[in-house]
Amino acid sequence: MQLPSLVVLFNPWCPEDWVYLRDEKERQEYVMNEQGTIFTGSKNYIFSLPWDYGQFEDNMVEICLMILDLNRKHLIDPGDDVSARCNPLYVGRVVSAMINTQDDRGVLEGNWGDSFPNGLSPSHWSGSYAILKHWYNTDAHPVKYGQCWVFAGVMCSVMRLLGIPCRVVSNFESAHDNNKNLVIDTFYSDYGVAEKPTHDSIWNFHVWTEAWMKRPDLGANGKYDGWQVLDPTPQEQSFGVYCCGPAPVRAILDGETDLKYDIPFVFAEVNADCSDWLLYADGSKKKIFSDTSRVGQNTSTKAVGSKTRVDITNTYKHKEGTEKERTVFDYAVTRDYSKIDGDEGDEWDEDFEVEGEEIDDDEEEDTGENVEVDEVSDGTDDEEEEDDESEDEETSGGAGDATDVVIPPPVYIQFEEMTPPTNGKNVRLKLILQSKSKTPRLLSINISVQAMRYNGRPIVNIQTQVKEKILYPGTDTVIFIRIPFSLYHKAMVHSDNMKVSVRVTDVKNPEYIYLAEDDIVLINPPISVKFVKCRVRVDCIARVEVIFMNPTINETLTGCTLTLSGSGLLGDELKIRTPDLKPRNRIRVNTAITPYKTGEKTLVADFDCDTFKDIKCSCKVNIRA
Repeated sequence: MQLPSLVVLFNPWCPEDWVYLRDEKERQEYVMNEQGTIFTGSKNYIFSLPWDYGQFEDNMVEICLMILDLNRKHLIDPGDDVSARCNPLYVGRVVSAMINTQDDRGVLEGNWGDSFPNGLSPSHWSGSYAILKHWYNTDAHPVKYGQCWVFAGVMCSVMRLLGIPCRVVSNFESAHDNNKNLVIDTFYSDYGVAEKPTHDSIWNFHVWTEAWMKRPDLGANGKYDGWQVLDPTPQEQSFGVYCCGPAPVRAILDGETDLKYDIPFVFAEVNADCSDWLLYADGSKKKIFSDTSRVGQNTSTKAVGSKTRVDITNTYKHKEGTEKERTVFDYAVTRDYSKIDGDEGDEWDEDFEVEGEEIDDDEEEDTGENVEVDEVSDGTDDEEEEDDESEDEETSGGAGDATDVVIPPPVYIQFEEMTPPTNGKNVRLKLILQSKSKTPRLLSINISVQAMRYNGRPIVNIQTQVKEKILYPGTDTVIFIRIPFSLYHKAMVHSDNMKVSVRVTDVKNPEYIYLAEDDIVLINPPISVKFVKCRVRVDCIARVEVIFMNPTINETLTGCTLTLSGSGLLGDELKIRTPDLKPRNRIRVNTAITPYKTGEKTLVADFDCDTFKDIKCSCKVNIRA
């Protein structure tokens, strides 16, 4: 008889372990909890995405050990690698590299495009286990495809299985500083749209993980113990490998960019400065705006014991606008971090050295699906019907001509929503121009709407309009912006947000130019999922109902698929093809599942079609024995 193998994990309950976490509630959240919430969207539109970590599902120990065994160091020197696995710094760095496929036989292949051949869109995934199981069952063949929140969610699952406390963190207005100068440069052409290619960018949001561990390599006083940033998304190389961290959050707060690992990159993500440049036809450029507070907003993670969002921005940087924040930024810029952020592969090896209502049991055995499509009559709520009314701009004040001024006061630009920006309906905004000028000013106003990816890359221009308006003293000029669903919906199928860019030029003084942008993340139409009966037993059939309504006026939804998933509820994702859904019709799907684990579980429903991509909802259920 073959004896079982012994696997020793990290122990956050043991005070002598480098990953020791004192608080029991935090241990239950950051090690034992299989369900989580990841925050996405933008600084003004923060959405919660249910994520199933599933770290205690079948074969997860074997899967995680396989991840460790396929890392570069193990393939070169297995003995050295295995002996270093007692060090959570080493393990965290290895896992960070192995979640992506850039340098090895990692788990997830990244894709930030609009085509996903031989794979699934990153937005399809609702949990880690389906990804890790597919990778394991296909002999480490890369799973297609992932983006930052998927990479971070999968890494969190692996770290929790290994016993290392871990949580997922979302940073909004997150900078990607390619040239390590802690400044994000953006270039504008003469019509207000960023045109010159640049490797620097600002993401609507970026997601990474934090792992809890000691940092004796950075001093014996424990100053940098605690949460460490580990980012498995392949953005930049660290010592020749696509990984990031562990970077102590405390060191980022203090601007200690000369410490290990990758602190300059993470510091820039939360606290880089932004410079806007105007490009002229002759190739020259002029700095027109500098913003020290845009980057790093609403840095968020899930609260202990609830789905509530907790803002942890103050753990990464001091309050914007304070002298302390500027002092730390200036200090960070002066650090010499070239020695610790090289790109030679041998550094990778050297820095891994270890340092010191109840369902009856006889209920019918019905496991089929029942799909109903309901006709829904038109009511009086069709306010988004494609109408012909004209929404012209309104200007307050009397007539007059703009006059020349030597140094005109600035023009302030403000966006206001007229209605919540909902996918399937027209988007309506107000653009408000204000100035303290004492004379009328003739302004040229260029408004451009682009479909964007969340990583700051434009996809296609949706609409552009140019207007000339007079801004009168003591009054506001209001311009209505209407973006019809019929105009944006095809562009937004594989996009994450719309960027409304406004460039205002003083016609009499064209050297005075004012810019503003508004990132709009569309709210998905509602979807609901619930268990038909409140009391659900393990190994007994339970019925589930999902309801979704097509919110559009004249768009039939085609290519419709419903996917159900959840650890402890479904061993594999359950996919159900549904019929085309006509405008203002509702679909109701009834199906059966058989839970296989007791305890509180989360069922996630994902509705996908050719018009709306991966609309999700979830519900919790307590599975009884």
